[in-house]
Amino acid sequence: MVDSDRNQPEIFRPERTESGQAQPMGFELPVGTDPVSIRKRIEAMEQLLERSFRIPGVNYPIGLDSIIGLVPVLGDIVTTAMGAYIVWEAKNLGLPKWKIWRMMGNVGFDALLGVVPVVGDAADFLFRSNTRNLRIVKKHLDKHHPAARTIDG
Repeated sequence: MVDSDRNQPEIFRPERTESGQAQPMGFELPVGTDPVSIRKRIEAMEQLLERSFRIPGVNYPIGLDSIIGLVPVLGDIVTTAMGAYIVWEAKNLGLPKWKIWRMMGNVGFDALLGVVPVVGDAADFLFRSNTRNLRIVKKHLDKHHPAARTIDG
């Protein structure tokens, strides 16, 4: 334990490695270009956009796509760009063009829904383009890169 940590309550003390360095909080995203790293990044982005929080009482998962989408115009631009990142990663994996077009269609449809006031915000809770795109990527990886397969619980 470092001297500066002694004055802090235990909940705020950072975990340390054997060398005494503080470990980063949260989770790490892999930066590699291998299928496993790309899969983890896409899964993290999908969870951030579609399932980050739960609505208390009804226990319904929502994400930044629904929350940021409430901001007129700018919110839809930001969430569309974040959804396009998933398509870009899928393109880097070498998915066939028809799957890329299908994924772009999902993001585009979500963006068009978001343009309509009130109705678009409600549709963001129901139409989860990023979850659909993750499913497309997972099917491709499970078939063409079996080493990247993970066990979903």
